[in-house]
Amino acid sequence: MQETAWQVSLVLMLLIAFGVVYVAINSGKREEDYGPLVKRAYGFRTKLFWAVALVFFPAMIYNLTDLPYDTSRAASSTGTPQVINVTGHMWYWEMDRDQVDLGPVEIRVTSGDVNHGYGIYDPSLRLIAQTQAMPGYTNVIRHTFDKAGTYRVLCMEYCGIAHHNMMTEFKVGNI
Repeated sequence: MQETAWQVSLVLMLLIAFGVVYVAINSGKREEDYGPLVKRAYGFRTKLFWAVALVFFPAMIYNLTDLPYDTSRAASSTGTPQVINVTGHMWYWEMDRDQVDLGPVEIRVTSGDVNHGYGIYDPSLRLIAQTQAMPGYTNVIRHTFDKAGTYRVLCMEYCGIAHHNMMTEFKVGNI
């Protein structure tokens, strides 16, 4: 996927570069009557707009379908979610529990000092959920854990000199 994104970006950058060069080359030409030129320019601009829209709209839809939040699983889960209350501090996480069972979990995240980024990583270190930890406000993550393991929590927003040490973990399932 990264390689494809790089290739698409490279092609688009080349198209933009060619457009800039074309405009630069043709900018010195003077015409007595600008009417036909304006008409051609607006026609080209309209066609370019629709071409870009038709290329990027499907790409946007495709990328949005692969978000890390799988709301369909969370919505279809039955049972009362287990709750973890989390408070971020410089430079540690305070959680009222460090083990939950498989199934729906509601994580309530706040901060006791500055903004922090609360990111949950699965056992293979893939980001599965994230939110902001802000003083005076509680954000809620609802996630259904369907794989047992040790999940890591990392701070995702620079919060000071010991930011790199701001991590903790919790266990899901009977480990």
